[in-house]
Amino acid sequence: MQIDDAPDEGVIAIPYERLDKATLDAIAEDFVTREGTDYGDVEYSLQDKIAQVIEQLRRGEATLLYDPVQQTCHIQLTATLRQFGWQP
Repeated sequence: MQIDDAPDEGVIAIPYERLDKATLDAIAEDFVTREGTDYGDVEYSLQDKIAQVIEQLRRGEATLLYDPVQQTCHIQLTATLRQFGWQP
């Protein structure tokens, strides 16, 4: 699933609070390293980027998705999901 694609049918939102810290950190790390996130003029450490993503999940600005067909997790901006009419 690409960042601007609507979630495929069957993809479900997973409450991030249900994951243990190590699993959530690993998913967030995969997201920030795979997406090549750029945070502007200030350079942030990998741990800072992970913390920022987890904070976005906490605030509801990002949503953790699970695709049971591909057996993968994704983090998607909640606003992007809503643009496609998907309600996490």
